[in-house]
Amino acid sequence: MDTLSRKHVAWLQRQHDRSPKTIASRVRVLHSVGNAGTATRDELQTWWESRAHLATGTRAVDLSHLRGFYDWCQLFDERADDPSVRIRAPKVKNRIPKKATSHDVTALLDSDLPLDLRRGFLLGCYAGLRVAEAAALDWEDLDAEANTLTVREGKGGKSRVVDVSSMLIDWLGGEGKGNVVTGGEPAYTAAQLQRRLNRAIKALGLNITTHALRHRWGRAAYQSSGDLLAVAEMMGHTSINTTKIYAEASSDVKRKIASAVMR
Repeated sequence: MDTLSRKHVAWLQRQHDRSPKTIASRVRVLHSVGNAGTATRDELQTWWESRAHLATGTRAVDLSHLRGFYDWCQLFDERADDPSVRIRAPKVKNRIPKKATSHDVTALLDSDLPLDLRRGFLLGCYAGLRVAEAAALDWEDLDAEANTLTVREGKGGKSRVVDVSSMLIDWLGGEGKGNVVTGGEPAYTAAQLQRRLNRAIKALGLNITTHALRHRWGRAAYQSSGDLLAVAEMMGHTSINTTKIYAEASSDVKRKIASAVMR
């Protein structure tokens, strides 16, 4: 990376308001450009065209990171221009995410998953936690009296309190010390837990991933409440627009609408 790109990364790291994963993604994009601090419009256009083979979502995220860099440059008077202005952001379809079905959940509940993987599955399926959040959860963050768990510094560096069922707390095995998933042993990284749980799910013949468990929670939470704001807060979404993917009307509502418009 050029000098200005390195200066930007150092600034990000000092702010403590971005997750390590977000910073790593920003570094990856700046590395791919190489000279983002001095790049011209033509050079960035060439860089963008070289990434045409990547998925639309990946390109959209990469462009967002690049423009975040140039926003910072202008804010701190490092560059007066934004050489990425010619690049048009790709349109990303708002796909409905795949969720775990009742069959998937039953199969996992009835399986002989090791206790650590079972806890990881339960936290995703019945608390809506991201894999990284489940992997980092500590017993002291779980309140058995209030039936809540505290997710500390989730995505975006924000903590939140999530209401859970007393049944889930019982299923987790009661209060202990240290990490919840590992039963007090050193915590897994998000990648370790995700890899192990995905392998176990695949071994059961299920066509889902760990993230589908969180999507199952999001869909069930919205359909039971109809409250997008509450679901967004509990899932730790920074924008309610992210939560809107779960706002799919139930079949009963759709049938009522179909009947009502005929009157």
